[in-house]
Amino acid sequence: MKKIFFAILALLFVAVQVNAATWVAKDRVTPVGNQILTKNKITAKLTFKVVEGVADNSEIVKTKVLNISENDLQYAGNDNEVAAAISNELGHVICCHTDKAKMRNLIIGTGTNTDNTITNAINSDFVSSKISQKENEEADVTGVNLMITAGYNPLALIVWVTKHPGSTMDILKSRPNNFDRAMVTYKYLTYAYPSKVKAGYACQEYSIFLAHAEPVMKKLTKNKKKLAKFNKEQQKLIDERNEDLAKYKVNGGLNGWGVTYDWLTQTESKSK
Repeated sequence: MKKIFFAILALLFVAVQVNAATWVAKDRVTPVGNQILTKNKITAKLTFKVVEGVADNSEIVKTKVLNISENDLQYAGNDNEVAAAISNELGHVICCHTDKAKMRNLIIGTGTNTDNTITNAINSDFVSSKISQKENEEADVTGVNLMITAGYNPLALIVWVTKHPGSTMDILKSRPNNFDRAMVTYKYLTYAYPSKVKAGYACQEYSIFLAHAEPVMKKLTKNKKKLAKFNKEQQKLIDERNEDLAKYKVNGGLNGWGVTYDWLTQTESKSK
């Protein structure tokens, strides 16, 4: 009987090793991505493509292809973290960041804004050519909502974010990379999905993050005034992200930013 038992254990050990050796992040993008779409009842007929460099999804409404950066996938060590990469990218689309980026490029790079008419009407954050910290945070929170509905561990997004290169300030403060950004997601999860936080995520990166995050949360919860403000902010965040997803499901990504961009480019083309 013991021989049979040890033989079964040996077979299981070999099976795990084979699976680990054959698991490749980019090969998991389509099946994981399809599960995210299906479970979230997103009817847009999207396909997935792994690309080199920065993923440009500015034409996703037309192409129906969600590009996932190979660079981002290098920080994914399992299906949960692949789901994080996909959900974050889809989060940017759902929150209209991709169309805002097109407008940025149009205003900054093509001379459309030579008289500063548009720049004067919008804030300085918008005219930056880079994705802002706020936009990344919005995409992250949207992403964890998608992950939870699809059956993935949302704490994997925190790990995936902290695996990316960080800032000098993170190093000086001896904190995990991108700690402030990851804390936005962690705070949201502690309020909206405390059971997910309690369940945890078994990896060294998350344990290191938690060592820094838990004291922050304990300090916050001890201050009644700050806690009340925190709860109000988190509820607002839930409402905003749910509204964005609901709009996306209805319009398939078509939004005011994209419509305005198309109108401006068509107008400019006709004037030449």
